[in-house]
Amino acid sequence: MLLSSTAIHSTAPIAFLSISAPKVGDRKSFRSNGGIETTTTTKATTTMTVYRNHKYGTNNKVSKDSNASVVFDVDFPSDYSELLGQAKKATEMAMKDNKQLMEIEFPTAGLKSVPGDGEGGIEMTESMQFIREFCDRFVNGEKATRTRIFFPEANEVQFARKSVFEGASFRLDYLTKPSFFEDFGFTEKVKMADCVKPEDELFLVAYPYFNVNEMLVVEELYKEAVVNTARKMIIFNGELDRIRSGYYPPFFYPKLATLTKTLLPMMETVYYIHNFKGRNGGTLFRCYPGPWKVLRIVRDKCICLHYQEVMPSLKEVALDILPSS
Repeated sequence: MLLSSTAIHSTAPIAFLSISAPKVGDRKSFRSNGGIETTTTTKATTTMTVYRNHKYGTNNKVSKDSNASVVFDVDFPSDYSELLGQAKKATEMAMKDNKQLMEIEFPTAGLKSVPGDGEGGIEMTESMQFIREFCDRFVNGEKATRTRIFFPEANEVQFARKSVFEGASFRLDYLTKPSFFEDFGFTEKVKMADCVKPEDELFLVAYPYFNVNEMLVVEELYKEAVVNTARKMIIFNGELDRIRSGYYPPFFYPKLATLTKTLLPMMETVYYIHNFKGRNGGTLFRCYPGPWKVLRIVRDKCICLHYQEVMPSLKEVALDILPSS
């Protein structure tokens, strides 16, 4: 959804959180005529030039790292090519700072879209295309065979090998495999220790949000094959905001809820875009090592309304920061 190009002054908390509900259905049905649908060359319809809103004090120190956030200031991307370039640089800088578990999250249906704007299967297909483009930029030739990309299920690996990743040297694997009760939402976990090879250096986990068990397998992979090693892991479009926000009730999903205390605190979000709908809409944006910024488009300019060192909750942005700006 396009953000308003007019500044609207209102104190009503009507910038709504946008977290899509879990999709229900057969993964094998999400491919559209076997085609790859992507928006990698789509240009943003609004010129976005980020600048500071001085009432928030641009001289505030927001990072203690050697790469100070106030120095590393990145404009909101104008298209997906620029976005992937920013994500690549952010990931490289995070790895230089010895970050081992990283997150990249952005909408695939358009730079101004929110979760749910695109059909679930199409969003996954677009994420697959973006992952290939990101890996082509980020992983140099000789390291491709030491990069293992985990898709949620085996059938997606087969699809990737025949389409987006055809001819690529990356190692493709999967987190879960179908069970006899697949139609009821049950899958069988894959033992992660059996998938990992000694030469593996980087794991990239692709959109592990369709089934709640997928993130539990990701935690297993991290503990068994990343911790106490030199390996790195990137979670790409995992929709982790569902877990952060308590979308899954802890009473029904106790193991998933514990990830907020075990896995997520170990993670560095190196690149992030989340848009908010409503009259007080806006965008939460972060490009490592920069600060977390709340942006809004006003008269074709992307203004920074607020920034801080730690990630604010989506609820805080929607109900506090955006309405008061």
